[in-house]
Amino acid sequence: MHEVKFGTFILPGDIPAAQASAKRAESDGFFSISVNDHFYSPLGNPQSPQLECFTALTAMACVTSKIKLAPAVAANSFRSPPLLAKIISSVDSASNGRLIVGLGAGWQDKEYYNHGYPFPSTAERLEQLDEAIQILKAMWTQESPSYRGKYFYIHEAYNNPRPVQQPHPPIMLGGSGTKLLKIAAREATILNIIPPTGNGKDFVNDPVAAVKFDTTVLKQRIGLLHKYMEEAGRDPQEMELGGLLLLGLSKKADDPWLRELSKNLGFSDYAMAQRAPVCVLGTPDEAKREIAKRVKDTGVTYFMFVVASEETQDLFVKEVMPEFVKV
Repeated sequence: MHEVKFGTFILPGDIPAAQASAKRAESDGFFSISVNDHFYSPLGNPQSPQLECFTALTAMACVTSKIKLAPAVAANSFRSPPLLAKIISSVDSASNGRLIVGLGAGWQDKEYYNHGYPFPSTAERLEQLDEAIQILKAMWTQESPSYRGKYFYIHEAYNNPRPVQQPHPPIMLGGSGTKLLKIAAREATILNIIPPTGNGKDFVNDPVAAVKFDTTVLKQRIGLLHKYMEEAGRDPQEMELGGLLLLGLSKKADDPWLRELSKNLGFSDYAMAQRAPVCVLGTPDEAKREIAKRVKDTGVTYFMFVVASEETQDLFVKEVMPEFVKV
């Protein structure tokens, strides 16, 4: 089993805030720090500040030395595959080999329409993601990269310098749909398992999806991933399993604020929310027990947290993290 790791997901309003958060996360002992990849955030409104993903990661790399940088996740559609390969190579160089390549097929339809991008069907976006990964790997590893697919092609797409990490940075795919799992089974190092996105919403804004994605569903998705990996000739243990989830901690087990967090995600039953794969809620002791249980029951070891409050981060770093990792 992989070592337990903790990442933090941030929504910085500007570059100084991004750099300050990165320095704090590194000092606190987090394994990784993540930003999203949108033209405007699904967690705000179209006028909310939204930094370009790889620019923010590069700025964060310049003020840190150890913490991994993990976009969660970059939308494949926003950049041509050869441009994305070049950007990733450059950010990996800027961070001295600390980039995790988080990728997804894209999902927030309105930002596609509003910014002049076509928004094909989910099946087509996933086919494009699959082809893009082939181009990325070719440009990261081949002397004279060439590829021709249904959607994309390159010819002698030289990429120098290549990424610092060899043969290439780890690829983390985000999602849980069947077609995404098939791609991950062949191509990914890490799977960030989240509820399916639909109707232009992710699980944070889709209470029905959040509640439906319980531990039983999670285990079914992991089982399907392992089946596809075996069919692809890979050992299922190669895949590191992760998840993006809300973290809310309080010293008081009966804190009304925790119940409000669970209701906002769609849970009418707080105890049910505490067991749900999309969040970790409770006291530090409850969080320690729940994380240990999930690691044992599901094999998920990479927890990427949206931290709900300053108190939550302080409690997690001081009272929960030392139970699982040496800082």
